Amino acid sequence: MTRPRGAAPLLSLAAVLAAALALTGCGGRATTHHKPGTTHQEATGSSGTLLPTQDEGGHRLRELPAADAPAVRAEARPDPEGGWNVHLTVERFRFTPESTGGAALPGRGHARLLVDGRETARLYGPWGYVPPGAHTLTVRLHADDHTAWAVAGTPVQATVRLDGGSATSAPPSPRPTDTGRTVTLTIKGTTVEPPPSRVELKKGERLTLRVTGDRADTVHVHGYDRELPLRPGTPATLTLTADRTGLFEVETHESGLVLTQLVVR
Repeated sequence: MTRPRGAAPLLSLAAVLAAALALTGCGGRATTHHKPGTTHQEATGSSGTLLPTQDEGGHRLRELPAADAPAVRAEARPDPEGGWNVHLTVERFRFTPESTGGAALPGRGHARLLVDGRETARLYGPWGYVPPGAHTLTVRLHADDHTAWAVAGTPVQATVRLDGGSATSAPPSPRPTDTGRTVTLTIKGTTVEPPPSRVELKKGERLTLRVTGDRADTVHVHGYDRELPLRPGTPATLTLTADRTGLFEVETHESGLVLTQLVVR
């Protein structure tokens, strides 16, 4: 059979295009957007610990260690035509409108404005606007998957009181690292997240253990004889001062799981 003239080059070109498409499908540009059929909370990112707690808008809190968490400050200036221009100063955070709806990656996301406790707007940059009047303004930082960044169960936020022609900043949300360290642990069945490891502490340093389990149990800190009751799905907090040197295990009574080890020097 006679092959049409030019058929071989065309077949070669088709083979090259097919190979290129295959490579693109397997190793194309990474995306942070969640997979079809999943919720925002089930996005591909796994940063922090997703807590059962929700804010006023029904967004679940995503816990981070205080040292890694973002921070925000807010200022409000009267607008010449009425209302307030709000300016945000953020730390360890950048606005990522291009990946909204994607995975929860550290230091990324958007802010939400709550006026008198009600959400009124999202901010994808450092400036926003609030209508005239005396208000209590709260600015809260969210991840790209719409969960709210949190430290020790408290959303990362700033509050400003708008009154007449002036704005007064309320004290920022407390940051546990100001007085010590926070370790957040989650128990699911026989699995501990993050996996058990050693926490290095200096003698005299304060430690807060924040534990969430899926069943009733008791956390015991050996050597300090401190216990923490657990209720299913409810975060529980225990704070102690590491005033004894040595190696101490933290485990559960009923399930016998080792949660972490404390090394105090």
